[in-house]
Amino acid sequence: MTRLWIKNPLGVFTADDTPDAPDASGGLVVENAVITEVLARGAEPSAPVEEVFDASQHVLTPGLINTHHHFYQTLTRAWGLVADAELFPWLTGLYPVWARLTPRALELATTVALAELLLSGCTTAADHHYVFPPGLDEAIDIQVSAVRRLGLRATLTRGSMTLGQDDGGLPPQSVVQPLDTILEDSARLVRTYHETGPGAQVQIALAPCSPFSVTTDAMRESARLATELDVRLHTHLAETLDEEDFCRERFGMRTVDYLESVGWLTDRTWLGHGIHFDDEEISRLGEAGTAVAHCPTSNMRLASGIARVLELEDAGVPVGLGVDGSASNDASTMVAEVRQALYLQRLRYGASVPVHRALAWGTRGSARVLGRDDVGVLAVGKQADLALWRLDELRFSGSHDPVAALVLCAADRADRVMVGGQWRVVDGRIPDLDVDALVAEHSAAARGLISG
Repeated sequence: MTRLWIKNPLGVFTADDTPDAPDASGGLVVENAVITEVLARGAEPSAPVEEVFDASQHVLTPGLINTHHHFYQTLTRAWGLVADAELFPWLTGLYPVWARLTPRALELATTVALAELLLSGCTTAADHHYVFPPGLDEAIDIQVSAVRRLGLRATLTRGSMTLGQDDGGLPPQSVVQPLDTILEDSARLVRTYHETGPGAQVQIALAPCSPFSVTTDAMRESARLATELDVRLHTHLAETLDEEDFCRERFGMRTVDYLESVGWLTDRTWLGHGIHFDDEEISRLGEAGTAVAHCPTSNMRLASGIARVLELEDAGVPVGLGVDGSASNDASTMVAEVRQALYLQRLRYGASVPVHRALAWGTRGSARVLGRDDVGVLAVGKQADLALWRLDELRFSGSHDPVAALVLCAADRADRVMVGGQWRVVDGRIPDLDVDALVAEHSAAARGLISG
């Protein structure tokens, strides 16, 4: 197999927090899809290499990892009717539009989201797809094909909604499915697509949407099935105070109590948003090993609140970053999410929150959230998933610390991105992807979805 030396980067962030983490200023050697050597400045590879990539003009980082997204929402960005709404009215305004989603529209939306993520340095992404109108039974199959075509890694979650407006939930009945249908399709997807072990490209998780859109039976049965199939669980939780009020009124308990009552307070679970937890709930989440996907831009866009990330981590909760849906972000730019996370947490805790800690949320922390130990860190034996960033744009002129500059000077596009030893972004472009044609067709689908 070809041995590649990514040589002498301008700056490097490895996300390796082990006590004996090696100096990586001399770069990395990649062979057979994994990192085989980490080199100090001036060191040479231990054996000959066939290729050398001169990284002296690049900052080297692990590939960023996105732990919460809704790919389909790229079709409903910046829609004026919900541009100034909080979560519940935002959802009720958009549900009827999303109910018109078609297979081709989903394919385009997924491709756009994945391409955006790749170009922003992301190599692994989790998507939460829970909208299954008639005719879209194979939504996750469509997403698997798009992931394989673009070459990222993905945790694709089989979402669901079982509590419609007729029964006191938020979604319209047209996107609510019978529980048996959901469980049967979930098992099919796991059997067909779920990969395990180091280097897995596609993984499947089970993801009832939220307390206000699924029944208690759906939560319990999903937890049972996830245990049986040994896959992860995902849902939205504690995103807004409205949700907390809903849980009190419908279930007679707060969100974490509800989570525990349905068998979800485990290390198999990761939660989207996780904003409104009290001290005791944070402690319980940490003891259980339940993870949180922090979505700073969406949380600000919808005025949902500021997650207590430092306290969650200090309690033992794995914390990663998510861009959330492209109708509440309204972008899929993972490196921008690192910057937003840093600044939002500084607003809560002060300016001493380190730049490197925010980068760790988007790499090592996000890998932990998705239950992976083979990505998110540049270290020997890890998958060769990495991003290379140039600092020759106007926005970086005058910067001094190359790693800090990525975050503080608002990097938005990687120059090169590698997944499993394969270049997926080269010179700021995705090879073999006609972006102009994709944008044209995707934009037309978006207009059609809104107009009905």
